[in-house]
Parts: sequence; structure tokens; C-alpha cells
Amino acid sequence: MIRILVVDDNALMRLGLTEAIGIEPELEVAGEAASGAEALEVFRRVNPDVITMDYQMPGGESGIECTKKIMAEDPHAKVILLSVFDSEEDIYLAKQAGVKGYLTKKAGGVRDVIGAIQEVASGGTYFPAQIATKLNNRLKQPDLTKREMQVLKLLAEGNSNKEIGDILSISLATVKLHIANLREKLGASDRTQAVVFAYKRGILHLDD
Repeated sequence: MIRILVVDDNALMRLGLTEAIGIEPELEVAGEAASGAEALEVFRRVNPDVITMDYQMPGGESGIECTKKIMAEDPHAKVILLSVFDSEEDIYLAKQAGVKGYLTKKAGGVRDVIGAIQEVASGGTYFPAQIATKLNNRLKQPDLTKREMQVLKLLAEGNSNKEIGDILSISLATVKLHIANLREKLGASDRTQAVVFAYKRGILHLDD
């Protein structure tokens, strides 16, 4: 019997998943959680074989952050991320966190989730072709540094070079260097295009 922890802040989504899982003779719901904090507590208590993890949850903790905490406690944990996002960066960050599968809610139906659970429980991974392609594309690209991410977010907010320097307590020359590095890494011709590309790739989200 494969025991599953279902994590999603949407009660209807949890209900749909738990009902679908309940129909399968070799699957059973070991627990449910509506937030990252609750997921961690239930995980410790029920020790599930597989976790289906929502990407966006309340409380300021994403599914990726919750996955990192779970993996830190149990490196052998098997997490499948269910997300509304399908950008290269989101998929990459999930894989870096240790997920064994990634499905988009708009593309993956309940049967896909069941298939992913069965595959991951048996020791495999589940990254559909489109997801795998985006992950492979992202793996070929350089990571942004923590400082570059700070500069990028401030650019997206419309701050000038001087304002960015004042906020981060760095020189104007250093700000310009970071922006030049951002343009090169993102393949952008100017600062505006760098921000646009960052949103397209999922490095930035509108709710950041």
C-alpha cells in the first residue's frame, strides 16, 4: 500500500485528490495539510511514502521551501510538486529542492497525478516531456547571484541606478556592473528587456 500526504491550501483540490486516490486499491491517503507548517507536522507524524505538494500556499512559505525542509529531515522523501507555474526557473528550483516529480495544474489531470504517484513510489521520477525540456534548457543557463537577484527586483520596481545603490549601500559603478552581468546572463540588450525576460522565465513573478 502506497501512503500519500496531500498538501494543498485549496480544500476542493485536496478533496478531488483524496477521492481519486481512495479509488485506487494500492493507494491510500495518510494525511492532509493546507500549509507548509502543517505539512511538515503531518509529515513527521504519518511518514508517508509520497507527498503531493502545492506550489503556492498561505503563510509566506512556498511548496519549494517546504520541500527543502522535508528533504533536510529525510533525504529519501518523495515529493511531487503540483504548480500553476510552468516556467523554466520554477521547474529548476523545484528540482534543486529535491522533488521527484513536477506537474502543472493546468495540464496535469487527476489521472496524471495518480500515474506520477505510482511512478515516484516505485523509485522513478515524473517529469513530463514539456517539463523535462524546460528543465534541460534551464540547466544550460547560469544562475543569478543573490546580489544580482536583489538588483533585478529593484530594477523591476522601477528604481534608478542611484536608488539601487542607495538601497543596497553599494557604489554606482557596482550597480552598473551587476546590471551588465544580468543583461549577459539573461541575454538582454538593456535593463528593461532584462526585467521582461526575468518575468518570462519565471525568475520574477508578478506577486514578488
